[in-house]
Amino acid sequence: MSVAPDIEIAGEGDDDTVLPFAVEGLDVRGRIVRLGPSIDLILSRHDYPPAVSRVVGEAAALTTLLGSALKFEGQFQLQTRSDGPIEMIVVDFDAPDKLRAVARFDAERLNAALENGDVTTGALLGNGHLGLTVDQGADMTRYQGIVALEGEGLEEAAHAYFRQSEQIPTRVRLAVGEETLGSGDTRRNTYRAGGLMIQFLPQAADVASASVADEDDRWREARLLVDTVEDHELIDSTVSSQRLLFRLFHERGVRVYDPQAVHEACRCSRERIVATIKTFGDDDRQHMVGDDGRITVTCEFCSRVYDIDPAEIESGGGKPEGDAA
Repeated sequence: MSVAPDIEIAGEGDDDTVLPFAVEGLDVRGRIVRLGPSIDLILSRHDYPPAVSRVVGEAAALTTLLGSALKFEGQFQLQTRSDGPIEMIVVDFDAPDKLRAVARFDAERLNAALENGDVTTGALLGNGHLGLTVDQGADMTRYQGIVALEGEGLEEAAHAYFRQSEQIPTRVRLAVGEETLGSGDTRRNTYRAGGLMIQFLPQAADVASASVADEDDRWREARLLVDTVEDHELIDSTVSSQRLLFRLFHERGVRVYDPQAVHEACRCSRERIVATIKTFGDDDRQHMVGDDGRITVTCEFCSRVYDIDPAEIESGGGKPEGDAA
């Protein structure tokens, strides 16, 4: 599907989708992601403080931008480990469309940081590293790229990753916010997240490197256009991805491809948990048994609670997948 320069794009927002696009006049390829109910469900389950929810939302949008590019059914994971108040974030994207996320943070240090005005993503993450892992299955080699977190945000970390690992000129924009729905007693705030990524992929290999691309008028123009994107344009439920692309690139002409749906989904199951517990030694398994004689396991990602009879571990039996307390 092409968006011609003289066509006005109508339509409202397109929640929980990834929209690939190309601007052939600039030798640019990219994707826009908009997360609505999926990210709201992920964040509401954990009841994170707003500052943590914002950073987790950014990480989820970035992971979806990158993971949705996989051409096979595999797993893409983003993980941060750092010395800031938000000590760890893990976001899993199971291609082609499943997303889950979790974070660990120090509440006392978080409150102190916010009181000091340290509210940026870079300040809350601190120094450490960002790891990006692609897992294509047991028969394929896993790929992992690591980039340093040095008090910068996730956008800059993504730029550094592509400069160092992929050597593809890349620009990323991320945004997270809340939207008020309903009125009166039904009034509530819901989280939204969005992301936009463009990459310079010219036909001539000798101009593809970041250093040379910086001097290319096409890439300079594309970067400047993306830098005009405001946060609300990425998360406004009434502004579609196509409308935003039209605003940015209508003079050059932009081609959009089929959108890809995304939804929240956890890969936990009773069978997986039972199999994991079986790998523990007898003493470790005994310590897992509570006063009621049961083993209780809570999934860190989706907060689902599994109530397991220790006899299941010994016998190898189990209830159907998804049977949670």
